[in-house]
Formats: sequence, C-alpha cells, structure tokens
Amino acid sequence: MNSQEQLQWLQRFSETCGVSGFEGRMKKLMLERLSSYKDVSYDKLGSVVFTKKAEEADAPKIMLASHMDEIGFMVKYITKEGFLRFTCLGGWWEQVMLSQRVIVHGSKGDLVGVVGSKPPHILPPEERTKVVQKRDMYIDIGAESAEHAREMGVFEGCPVTPDVKMAVMGDGKVLAGKAWDNRIGCAVMADVMDNVLTEGSPNTVYGVATVQEEVGLRGAQTSANLLNPDIAFVLDTCVAGGTPGVADDVAPAVIGKGIAITVFDASMIPNTALRDMAFETAKELGIPTQISISEGGGTDGGRIHLSGSGVLTLTFSVPTRYIHSHQSVIHMDDYLSAVKLITAMVKKLDKAKYQELLAK
Repeated sequence: MNSQEQLQWLQRFSETCGVSGFEGRMKKLMLERLSSYKDVSYDKLGSVVFTKKAEEADAPKIMLASHMDEIGFMVKYITKEGFLRFTCLGGWWEQVMLSQRVIVHGSKGDLVGVVGSKPPHILPPEERTKVVQKRDMYIDIGAESAEHAREMGVFEGCPVTPDVKMAVMGDGKVLAGKAWDNRIGCAVMADVMDNVLTEGSPNTVYGVATVQEEVGLRGAQTSANLLNPDIAFVLDTCVAGGTPGVADDVAPAVIGKGIAITVFDASMIPNTALRDMAFETAKELGIPTQISISEGGGTDGGRIHLSGSGVLTLTFSVPTRYIHSHQSVIHMDDYLSAVKLITAMVKKLDKAKYQELLAK
C-alpha cells in the first residue's frame, strides 16, 4: 500500500461515524479493509475478529485489539420546542462541547445539528466565568417542535457523532480529524494483519476490532473470553504532551517522535517481560519509541489481561493531541513506526519465546 492509499484509508477511518454501541458503519469498513481475510467471526457484543491460524495447534495465540468506537452522544429527550437533550457516550469535558457541529443519526437519515450556546452579548458577568454543565446543553437540528423533530426521524436513543472532516497539516505528515481515538489503532491493526498474511508468523494471530471501549472496555472482555489468547497487544492512543500547559511528567510522549509503549495506566500494569522485549526489538530495528503513563485512564488491556487465567498484555499507543474532543491531531511517522514494531514483535513470538516470557 502506497502513502496516498494509506492516507485515503485514514481519512475514511476518521470520518466514519461509530459511537459506542453503534459501531456498525465502522465494522463494515473494517470488513472492507481486511477483505483478504476469509476467517472472520464475531463475539455476541459486536466485536469482529480476523484470524490467521498457525500451522501448529499448540502455537501461541496473539490478540491484536483495537477499539472501533468513538466518543459521542445519545438523544435522551426532545423538548417541546424541538431541541434535543443528550447524554454522553464516553468521557467529555464541557469546555470542548459548545457550538460544535454534530451528526444526528435519525431513522430517516443523518441530520446536521449544533450544540447550542449563549452568545457573550447576553451573558451577565457572573455567568461568563462559569462552565456550562452537560445537563444544560442541547442540540439544535432546526426543528420547530417536538413533533417536527420526530417527523425528521429523531427518537430517544438516537446516536450522535461529531461532524468533522480530516485535514492534512504542517509538512503533510500531521493529520487533524475526529476519532483518532481509536481509528488510528484500527489502522495499525489492519496494517499488521496485512503483514502477517503476506509474510507469515509462527503463531495464531487474531485481529480484533472491539466495541464499547469508551463506555467500559466491554467488547475487550467479551472478545477475550471468546478467544482465550496467550498474548495481547492493545493498539490505542495516548495523551500527547509537548503543548502549552501540559507538563512532561504528565504526558511524556509527543507526536512525531515514535510509538509510545505503556509502562502504567489506571487499568493495567503491562507485562514487564513483554514490555522489555518491545523496547529491545525497537532498538534492534532502529524504531523510535517513547513511554506512556496514564494515571487517569485505561485501555482494553484492563479487561483483556484479567481474562481466563491471565493474558500477557502490552499497550502500544499513537501519541495524540486533544483526544476526547471534536478535533485531534496525530503524526504519520508514529503510525508507521507502530506497524513496523508490532509486526516484528508478532514474528518473534514463537512457542519458545512465549515460554521464556512466562518464566520471567
């Protein structure tokens, strides 16, 4: 795949709508992207599994997990004036929400909406310094009444996604768009699965596009229960530092400086033997790496590493600016280094290496 094709796929991944619990469009895109795989299965929550089986029955089973869902909203109430009250799907901060365009996925098609806000002209001084609470926000779809909104196809339980188009920035390697958390992880997984199919590996590899990560790592649990893997690599994003107001000890990874290997997050202490192997492999191949530490968030690894009798688990993250907002920013070099490193790791993990890791 050339660089232009990669960019086109990344654009489709970013712009496809798929909030937690409503990942159908993204699932179809993953099936298209990995159409070369004929061994495709699903867990009962909706995660999709692409399988490359090993020749030996007792070969290690490796799970590459990347969640398909993005943060978004769900309509919970329609006012008599036709405005939509909503609940959040995933973690949102109020200050990034007002006046943003969204897409309301109604029963009759997609509708453009705007998260309403008061202009500063009518705000009293004491209100200008207050943060508007989520419960006080609403979405304006141009409806004249509740009846009109329903005629347009809106209903309680209707999913809502940010309305954002991908854009290329800077020197052409910096990409701005919605849902990089975690569509860039899905892109990494797909590329690694391509490499595994063409280059081979001494193990069974499951490429798993999980669901409902942003609302509690749910698809990770059900898919891990289904597959019972020996080793898991979680492919996700991490908070990128290097921006004003973000301290280096809070977010040590920055965009453009390599893939981040997680040494700690709130849901999991990664397997240390697997972690060391990742740093050693990167050094051998000259792949730049960084570390990620998250005291306030976790990944699918939080559920996967505790499934069954335990799974050797490590998280790789593409550093991403401004995650959990309408716009986020990544660097192509970090994405490409992730694909290269994870492919190399998978190729190394034969039966002997797996037993060696277990004994450490």
